[in-house]
Amino acid sequence: MSNTTAKLVAVIVASALLNVFPAAAQQQGPSRIRGTIESIDGNDLTVTARDGSTQKIAMASDVVVTGLVKTTLADVKPGSYIGITGMPKADGSQKAIAIHIFPESARGTAEGFRQYDLRPNSTMTNATVAQEVDANDGKSLSVKYKDGEKTVVVSPDTPIVNFVDGAKSELKAGAKIIAFVAKQSDGTLSSKRVLVGRDGITPPM
Repeated sequence: MSNTTAKLVAVIVASALLNVFPAAAQQQGPSRIRGTIESIDGNDLTVTARDGSTQKIAMASDVVVTGLVKTTLADVKPGSYIGITGMPKADGSQKAIAIHIFPESARGTAEGFRQYDLRPNSTMTNATVAQEVDANDGKSLSVKYKDGEKTVVVSPDTPIVNFVDGAKSELKAGAKIIAFVAKQSDGTLSSKRVLVGRDGITPPM
């Protein structure tokens, strides 16, 4: 495995594992800050978070940056290992509000179904696509994970992204990011991993 691929897999695994233990992460302070970079000074980011607050984040000297690039539903196929940010429907299925496609090297990362923090009642399902069926308003996916399976409804406007190797130079004013942060003993926030949307996209998950 190349060094860049290893770094990419590391950030994907770390990002996914933060979804497994949300309660523990919240006890230690925010685990994810979603927002827009307002300024950068050396290794210090000033971010306007999605709730409108201003957050100061100190990046580690070896911060790992992963890019998110827009792709299409055509790239989600039987056998793909994907992460689905969803909202529950009355019939027990999930309405996809975002999908990210894992590289093959990260297959099995944080596999399963759990609660998520994008919206109230939102969920995250990391699973393999078993079947896809065309529908009038998109596709219906059957996805399977080690403890079960879900039916996921995907509309044409559902944002879908791929992970790619990123660079620290992409962290600049105006960039949309998700920073994975830890609260230090003095109350400051630090980050070793950042996801950044390319070409102006907002990380949807």
